Amino acid sequence: MDKKTAKSQINKLLGIDAVSGLAIAGAAWVALLAARGFSTVEIGLLESIFHITSLTFEIPSGVISDVFGRRKTMVAGRVMVIISSLLMIVSKDFFTVALAIAVNALSYNLASGTREALAYDSLKEAGIESEYDKFAATDLMIYQIFGSVGTLLAGFALFLGYKRANMIDTVVGAISVLIALSLVDVKTDLQNVSKASDRFKKVISESAAFIRNNRKARLIILFNSLIGAVDILILFFLQARLPGMGLSNFWLGPVLFVMGMGAAIGAKATEYFPEKRYSKIAVISTAGVALAFASVFTGNLYLMIVGGFIGAFSDNFVQVRTDILLNTMIPSDQRATLMSVNSFAFSMVMIVLSPLFGMLFSL
Repeated sequence: MDKKTAKSQINKLLGIDAVSGLAIAGAAWVALLAARGFSTVEIGLLESIFHITSLTFEIPSGVISDVFGRRKTMVAGRVMVIISSLLMIVSKDFFTVALAIAVNALSYNLASGTREALAYDSLKEAGIESEYDKFAATDLMIYQIFGSVGTLLAGFALFLGYKRANMIDTVVGAISVLIALSLVDVKTDLQNVSKASDRFKKVISESAAFIRNNRKARLIILFNSLIGAVDILILFFLQARLPGMGLSNFWLGPVLFVMGMGAAIGAKATEYFPEKRYSKIAVISTAGVALAFASVFTGNLYLMIVGGFIGAFSDNFVQVRTDILLNTMIPSDQRATLMSVNSFAFSMVMIVLSPLFGMLFSL
C-alpha cells in the first residue's frame, strides 16, 4: 500500500466515525428509554446485556477480523447498526429492546480492534506508522465531536420519539456501510496460511501467549477498562438524572454536548503530552474521573455538569495513550484480536459495575 492509499484509508475511517457519531437515538438511548417508562434499574440491566454480549463476542470478532479481513468485518459491523436500529423501532417491551441492544453490541464488537488494526497496519504497510499517534487522537476527537452533536440533539430525539429517531440512525448506518465498502484491506503474514481453521488456531494460540507473557499489557488493559467504565456509567446516568433535577429537554442536549466536548478535548490533548510517561497520564486521569464520580452526589446541577466534563476529558486523555502504547507492543497478525482483548476487559468491568451504578444512582 502506498502513502496516498494509506492516507485515503485513514480519512475513510475517520469519516465512518464522524458519520456514526450522528446517530441521535444511539447518543440519547438512555433518555429515550427513560421517556418510554424504563426505570434506572432496567436501564442498568440493559447496559449489562450490552456488555454481556460484548464479553461473549468481543474476542471472537477480533479473531474473525484477523482471519477473514478487516474490510469485511468493518462492513458487517456497519450493517449491524442498521439491524439494531430497525429492531429498536419495532420493540415493544424490555425483551425486544434487549435484543436490539445486543445487536448494537455486535456492531461495536466488529468495529473495535478492527478499526485500530486497519489504521495502524495501513500506515505501517506504507512505512508511515509514526502517523498513527495523530490518527488515534484525531479519530477519538472526531468521534466525540460528532457524537456530541448527536447528543446535542437529544432533546430533538425525545421530541421525535424513539421510532423516528431510530429511523435517522438507520440512514446514518447505511451511509457508513457505503464508506466501509470503499476501504482497502491490508496484507499480513497470516494470509499465507491457506486454511481458515489453521488461521484461527494460529491467531488464538499466539494471542493467548502474548497476553500470558506480557504483564505490562495486562495491567494497562485492566486500568484503562476501569477508568473507562466508571466514566461511561457516570455520563449515562447523568442523562437520566439531569432531567429529574429540573433540567428541561431543551437544555439536555446542549449540556450533554458540553460534556462530550470534554471527551473531544481530552482525546486531542494527548498529542501535546507525547513525552509524558504513561503513569503520569494515568494519575491525572484517575483524579479527574474520581472528581466526576464525587460530583454526582453533590446534588448540585452545575457541579454535576462540570464533573461530567472533567470525567469525559480524563477518560479519553488516557484512552488515546493506551491505544497508541498497545499498538506498538502487539504483532500485526493478531492486532485486531489483541485490541479486542482491551474491549473485552472493558465489558467485564461494565457487567459488574452497570447494575451497581444503577442501584447507587437510583437512591
